[in-house]
Order: sequence, then C-alpha cells, then structure tokens
Amino acid sequence: MGRGDKRKKKRSKSRFLLGFFLLVLLIGAGMAFSVYQSLQNTLSGEVLHSNKRAKDVSLQKKETFTVLLLGVDEREGDVGRSDTMLFVSVNGEDNTAKMLSIPRDTRVEITGKGTKDKINHAYAFGGVKMAVETVENFLDMPVDYYVEMNMEGLKEIVDAVGGVEVQNDSAFSYKGDHFAEGRITLSGSEALNYVRMRKEDPNGDFGRQARQRQVMEGILDKGNDPAIILNFTDVMQAVGDNVQTNLSIGEMLAIQKNYASAYGHIETVTIEGTGTRIGGIYYYVVDDEEVSRVSNEFKEHLNLK
Repeated sequence: MGRGDKRKKKRSKSRFLLGFFLLVLLIGAGMAFSVYQSLQNTLSGEVLHSNKRAKDVSLQKKETFTVLLLGVDEREGDVGRSDTMLFVSVNGEDNTAKMLSIPRDTRVEITGKGTKDKINHAYAFGGVKMAVETVENFLDMPVDYYVEMNMEGLKEIVDAVGGVEVQNDSAFSYKGDHFAEGRITLSGSEALNYVRMRKEDPNGDFGRQARQRQVMEGILDKGNDPAIILNFTDVMQAVGDNVQTNLSIGEMLAIQKNYASAYGHIETVTIEGTGTRIGGIYYYVVDDEEVSRVSNEFKEHLNLK
C-alpha cells in the first residue's frame, strides 16, 4: 500500500466536514447554514497552544486572532514542504486583516532543531507543529489557528468549482501548458502548473506566490456563482480530502458571524530581504530590524503592544 493510500485511510468523516465548513467560512455560503447549524463535531486538526498568548482567544467576543495558511506541496515519495506560508491577522473591532506572504527560502532558526535553514523546511522536519512554532519565533507573534492545504489537491478543488479565472501578467509555458498574458481560465491541471512555475518567473518565488494567491482568490470568487450549487458535493469532497485545520466548527461559525466583513479589507504586508548564497545554498536573508518592523506592524493591528 502506497503512502498516499495510507493517508486516505486515515481520513475520517470529520475530514469531509472540515471541507464543508472551511468552504462555508471562506466564501460565506449562507445556503448551507441550516445544515451545519445542527452539527457539533470538532475538526480533527492538531491541537496547538501558543506560548505567545497568555490566554486563549475568544472569537465570540470578537477578539483579534491570527491564522497561518500553509500550502504544502506533497508529491509521491516526498514528505512535503510548505511552499506557501501566509500569516494573517484579523481585527474584529475595525473589521480589517493583514496578510504576510513569508518567502519559502527565508533563513530562520528552525524551532526544535537548533539550526538555521529555509523556513519551508520546518514542515518537512516536524510537520504543522514545527512550522507553526518556527513562524511564531521568527515573527515574535502568536499563531492561534492554522489551515493546511495539500497543493496536489488544488487540481481536484479547481475542477470541482468548474475552473478559475486569473489575470496573468506575463505569458509563459510550463510542462506542456501555455499561459497567455491577460485574463485566462484554468482547469485543475492547468492551475497546478500555473502555481508551480518558478524558475522562469522574473520575480522568482515572489511571482509564484502571487500566482498561488490568484488561484486561491479565484476559488473563493466561485462562492458567489449560483452554479456551484450543482457541484456542491464535489466541492465539499475535494476540499475535505485536501485541507486540515485546528479550527472547530464552533470557531468557524464565530468567524463567519463576527469577522466576515474583514475579508473585504485585507492589507498586504511585505518583508524585505536579500537573496544570498551560504555554503552554496540560496537563502532569503532578512535582517533583525526588518523582522522587528513587520512584527510591530502586526502587534499594533492585534492590539498586542
């Protein structure tokens, strides 16, 4: 039995429910409210307790919170690396959010390893727990929740919603697919190739991160399409098979109720660094002053200062 088959056997009914509630949370699909209101299950993601918090966050009281979004590229025979790491803070008082895309090659101390390496290797070394703790120590910020998505499953999700539209800034070809400049529609397999191309992008990994965000936003935009109702079961199954989170159903409902409008007020935060080679390996090096600047910006947004 292959590793992929073993993973599928471990998925329980709650994994399917995860997909259902996560999609409802992200796209605000009110059509499902009467269904999920009656369910009390808690999703089966790993329980994490941040040492950067004195007490747990209360979403019912609209307290500020953070979430780490992990896009994991896990191919056959590979442990997987978090090729996409998005750190998001949400303020329920002013209904705003801030989002930082952490470059995958950022050189940091890997928590629990005692060595410096690329930040995306933390997931390969110790899964979600090590990835979360490494981000917490790097930014000196709590990670209250996480959402992990298997990028291999992106194909299934895009096909389930009937394809996505993106604005491609520069024409390129990758693994047999050609992507013209301008507004284009992607199938599932095309979307996977669209987000994986990196070496030919003049902006390198930053360009790929931008394309990954485009595809994710394209999926979310489909939530407003009435036609998605026809494929609702397929969408739920695709998301449930490829996403994990430590958010409970109750917490998802609280976010949907108390923070939904923040989705329309997301500010992108950037972290500046320098590409360099150390021991023949490429790293993105961020100095302490820049890390402090970014950390303070998030602390101010979360009222932690």
